[in-house]
Amino acid sequence: MDVDQYENFPIASVLLPKALRAPIGIIYQVVRTAADIAQDGESNAAERHARLADFRAGLDALAQRRAAPVHALMFGKLAGVIAQYKLPLQPFYDLLDGCAQDIDTGRYEDRAALIDYCRRSAHPVGHLMLHLIGAATPQNLADADAICTASQLISFWLDVADDWQREHIYLPQADMRRFGVTEAHIANGIADDAWRALMAHEVAFVRATLVRGAPLALRMPGRLGIELSGAVHAGLRFLERIERADYDVFRARPVLTPFDWCVVAARTVAMQLSRRVGVAARSIEGKA
Repeated sequence: MDVDQYENFPIASVLLPKALRAPIGIIYQVVRTAADIAQDGESNAAERHARLADFRAGLDALAQRRAAPVHALMFGKLAGVIAQYKLPLQPFYDLLDGCAQDIDTGRYEDRAALIDYCRRSAHPVGHLMLHLIGAATPQNLADADAICTASQLISFWLDVADDWQREHIYLPQADMRRFGVTEAHIANGIADDAWRALMAHEVAFVRATLVRGAPLALRMPGRLGIELSGAVHAGLRFLERIERADYDVFRARPVLTPFDWCVVAARTVAMQLSRRVGVAARSIEGKA
């Protein structure tokens, strides 16, 4: 489970309201700590599960308004944030479940199974952000889930080669079979016609999912809305870069250049000024 980059929701940015930076930073520390435990390559699965169990005991202590037996300083800060903003604990438990799943599960049979994983690994962050600002309405939560799912999947498509080194493949096995892609494609970095067809299929789904959730950014107030609009357009730009690379994510991981970030900024401003999402569920730039 990866909480770096831009996926899920904005974590730390000068655009965020100053009052939210400290609580968001504490939430990030909690999420990052749990993810580091799950991804600790120097510990075996049993050891990582034991450490996650200790982490869960810390959450249980917060639920019972007791001092946490582990990570006392971090959980103490989290207790303050939870009390001040009346945050639910369930998203934190869901994140722990996602971490545990990532230790044991290296393949996903179909897209439904993969999105179910995103429900635990990505959605909780969006839910916590919405609860933090008192905007956890059903529509906002649904749109947040779409953005979080898309952002998580973008991260997976960018990191196919790195995830293979961890013995993880997040591409749905059913889709791989449908397009004639095998694990040998990933092991050997083969970006042939079958691979490109598979990735085009996955990118199209992610783009449509991201666009579906994008109206949330226009409902968010002030700086948070700008930040979220930027996250949406950064995600779309990454998809365009994957396409521009002809779906070869093996030779060089697609990255956003200073020019790309200028494009993201321009689109973000246009979205905020027009109060329209302003993107379609396909590439909005062509070969630029």
